[in-house]
Amino acid sequence: MDSTYILLQHYWWFLVSLLGALLVFLLFVQGGQSLLFSIGKTELEQKMLINSTGRKWEFTFTTLVTFGGAFFASFPLFYSTSFGGAYWVWMLILLCFVIQAVSYEYQAKKGNLLGKKTYQVFLIINGVLGPILLGTAVATFFNGAEFSVNKGQMTDIAMPVISTWNNSLHGLEAAFVFWNVCLGLAVFFLARVQALLYFINNIDNKDIVSRCRKRLIPETALFLVFFLVFLIRLMLVSGFAVNPETQEVFMQPYKYFINLIEMPAVLAVLLAGVVLVLYGIIKTIVSQTWRKGIWFAGTGTVLTVLALLLCAGWNNTAYYPSLTDLQSSLTIQNSCSSPFTLKVMSYVSILVPFVLAYIFYAWRALDLHKIDAEEMEEKDSHTY
Repeated sequence: MDSTYILLQHYWWFLVSLLGALLVFLLFVQGGQSLLFSIGKTELEQKMLINSTGRKWEFTFTTLVTFGGAFFASFPLFYSTSFGGAYWVWMLILLCFVIQAVSYEYQAKKGNLLGKKTYQVFLIINGVLGPILLGTAVATFFNGAEFSVNKGQMTDIAMPVISTWNNSLHGLEAAFVFWNVCLGLAVFFLARVQALLYFINNIDNKDIVSRCRKRLIPETALFLVFFLVFLIRLMLVSGFAVNPETQEVFMQPYKYFINLIEMPAVLAVLLAGVVLVLYGIIKTIVSQTWRKGIWFAGTGTVLTVLALLLCAGWNNTAYYPSLTDLQSSLTIQNSCSSPFTLKVMSYVSILVPFVLAYIFYAWRALDLHKIDAEEMEEKDSHTY
């Protein structure tokens, strides 16, 4: 295989992994929504929390769409296999984010049909189910799913479908696998931890900040339990390896641990990410005046998730294993776009730093002034 083509495949898996890592960081919006009634004790406090997350929800939604779009363009066989086969879980995820968008736009408008509380409940549903479902879906990158691929069927005029889902639940079966749910719960509690750190940084209200600091300890403990259980098991379990010569998929003991050892740069990224997450959390708990934990924990989250996703696809690893037909497992080699498509998209990806710079500028502009009670009570201010 052409070395340039191999480089492009690895490059695009890196970009997809980076988008996935950024998405997990931005799920602090969902985490904040799930804490709406437990952190906000009055209507004014709840309004402050909703406006704190409301000014960032579009970043999360846009990143989710971009993540899916990048997957479609660079690894179309995964898109058709997972989105086309496991459609129930993806439809539920999409529904969660649709009701989020509707809730932010209509919950504060006068005369809305469902009432303010109903839309707030919708936000909580998105805050709980969104991270859990996304984490559960991503866990199938390591634990596999029930599908089969037959590229020869493309010539079948009657049924030119090359991917077949091999159970009637179409993705929902992932929610019945403990290790998948384990990662889903880890993502959920991480989103809540990041939301607490974000509120501490973004809201100027001593009661809210005090509650957030107290809530950090139990939420962090739950996150660490589920994350460490998933990570330790991942290091010990046999993984889905690929023979680079024949492209045959086989089970290799300690595959993901071996990936980290054989890719020391990825291991360094993972360790740096874990350290930054713990530093941001612990210093926020210890220091009653420090409010920058979200930036350390957020950066650490991006690095940690990036390293895990790179482990799933790099170093001759099947990133979407099939449990019913091992040789149907998807790799970055057998599921990617053509060399021409990847090359053209690589030129387009040069614009990514400029997009990130714009996001940073917009984020900074929104956070020039911390949210406080006075702003929420101003009649002329734009609030949710």
